[in-house]
Amino acid sequence: MEASNINMVLAAACLVAGTGIGALGYHLLNAGARNAQRLKLRLTERERQLTEWKDGVDEHLRGMDELVHRLVEDGQSLRQALDDSARRLGSDAIAAPIAEVPATQEEEDIAVPRDYADGNRGTLSEDFGLRKAGEEEHSPHPQRY
Repeated sequence: MEASNINMVLAAACLVAGTGIGALGYHLLNAGARNAQRLKLRLTERERQLTEWKDGVDEHLRGMDELVHRLVEDGQSLRQALDDSARRLGSDAIAAPIAEVPATQEEEDIAVPRDYADGNRGTLSEDFGLRKAGEEEHSPHPQRY
């Protein structure tokens, strides 16, 4: 009888140990699933916040567009009122349409930068920096390249 008691105790211990190991495995494996579910929830929340932000930006840009449109209309109506007043008062200088402003002398004098020198003795010349046999160096410092 003692052998059958040992078998029963061993079977009960194995059942308890198996249940404990199974519960531990389920808990460890389910933690990854809970973490994935938590990440999906956070992703959904971030997407919702991004959509709200985009809608807010769109609304802001529409408002700014409307303000700019009103500003342009106000500028045109102000220009029209100025033209009407100038015609009524007889001033041709203001009533005439504004011509394009001619370029100033400074703008015409500015040259576009070039990557070559004028003439044939520029820095890209083959004999640049070379001296002839009879020339002596006049400067005490060597040339820098």
